[in-house]
Amino acid sequence: MSGSASLGFVHVHVPPTGTGDPRTVLLLHGTGGNERDLLEIGAAVAPNARLLGVRGPELENGMPRFFRRLAEGVFDEADLRVRAADLAGFVPAAAEVYGFDPTQVVAVGYSNGANIAAALLLLHPGVLAGAALLRSMVPLVPQQLPALRGTPVLMAEGEFDPIVPRSNAEMLATLLRDAGASVTLQWQPTSHGLTPADLESVRRWMSEERRGMTGAPAPA
Repeated sequence: MSGSASLGFVHVHVPPTGTGDPRTVLLLHGTGGNERDLLEIGAAVAPNARLLGVRGPELENGMPRFFRRLAEGVFDEADLRVRAADLAGFVPAAAEVYGFDPTQVVAVGYSNGANIAAALLLLHPGVLAGAALLRSMVPLVPQQLPALRGTPVLMAEGEFDPIVPRSNAEMLATLLRDAGASVTLQWQPTSHGLTPADLESVRRWMSEERRGMTGAPAPA
């Protein structure tokens, strides 16, 4: 495991511990988290993949985020576009440094991290080979939809989430589907926090979608 403040983002890199999974899992934390928050989750849902945890560069009352917001659920779109472009540039730069395939990067993001991952899909198609968005909402509506061409996306939402209205999550799913993504939208009987059921859903999805994302058979 190695940590670094280079490449424009504080991040931690964990080489793969096994063989057979060429993917790199880009781990994107929620508000107040850091680059190590989702490492255990990443290892659990993709045990043979490389992990790349990134810290959001924006601070809100001392808490790291990936982009500014004006109020709960109201995002600074101009800042979001800049931060998404920065993260889109970070991925191939990190691939060159750490020696992984930049076409096999799958994001796992929670809350604010899920929203920046959704922004990457909508604004920078091709950066992510897939994404698991946990408690995500519409980050912005692009002027022109990207061509996502079957990009697999899992959305895991909470039925009783006070932060993400059901209509907003469904709007994001519609945006991504209209762009061509293959979206699986799941609802858990819970609030904004993650549950073991969420993690099991991501693990199954990562395994099932492995063939489509890498061309390799999923493990039995």
